[in-house]
Amino acid sequence: MILLSKETTMEIQSYQNQAELLLKEYLLADSSIPYTSVICGIFSCKMVYDLTQLFSSVYFKSYLILSKVQRNEWNNRSISTVHAIFITVMSLYFVFWSNLYSDNRYAGMIMFRSSALSTFTLGVSVGYFLADIGMIIWFYPSLGGIEYVIHHFLSLTAVAYSMMTGEGQLYTFMVLISETTTPGINLRWYLDTAGMKRSRAYLINGVVIFVTWLVARILLFMYLFYHVYLHFDQVKLVHSYGLLLIFVVPFILSVMNLMWFGKIIKGLRKTLAKRQ
Repeated sequence: MILLSKETTMEIQSYQNQAELLLKEYLLADSSIPYTSVICGIFSCKMVYDLTQLFSSVYFKSYLILSKVQRNEWNNRSISTVHAIFITVMSLYFVFWSNLYSDNRYAGMIMFRSSALSTFTLGVSVGYFLADIGMIIWFYPSLGGIEYVIHHFLSLTAVAYSMMTGEGQLYTFMVLISETTTPGINLRWYLDTAGMKRSRAYLINGVVIFVTWLVARILLFMYLFYHVYLHFDQVKLVHSYGLLLIFVVPFILSVMNLMWFGKIIKGLRKTLAKRQ
């Protein structure tokens, strides 16, 4: 067992205190949280991309025979999967389990409630959308067409506004719950790339995507608009730009979700027909 001198112990304690002070006073100070969280989000995307590249080349033989474009998409989809899991868990917590946006909490109007944690969470998501839209544009159109650019731009604008102003964070988290569908979509691409389109896993994946899409991107958006209707007396107090984002962005995303849902139904029918 290594014994430290009193001076060394005090020195370590001093450095610890300084580090905690730096964290609390600067990195996690209310005014710094938006910027700190965005940077964390971008660096997290870079870390996940590099780790995916490293582990996939070692543990997945099929990764090595993919084209450069496919490898980029493989790595990119791992980033979106990790972000989707993170933001889904946090959004579900804030919308359904946290008291932050509860009607029973008498701490100001729901539309203007926020916390350090909720702002930090949105900032991480902003970092992800910045990194992802950058990759989509850089490798355009291999990672997605114009509809993905529009989707990401709308999401980025709405999430960034909510993060910076603290307005409408509840509705932002409701919309972000739709990221629940992302891991299933990405898994479908991985199965397809691995030549497993006729496997049972591919069929089950299609059914799971159908159910999660229906709940998270169709029914939940209906609930969002109903919630806006119930709290319209508070919603109308939001700044005009915030109102635009509350009404226009979810509406456009709803239309896009319905269009994609039609494609999902068509694809599922085709898969079931082949099975028969």
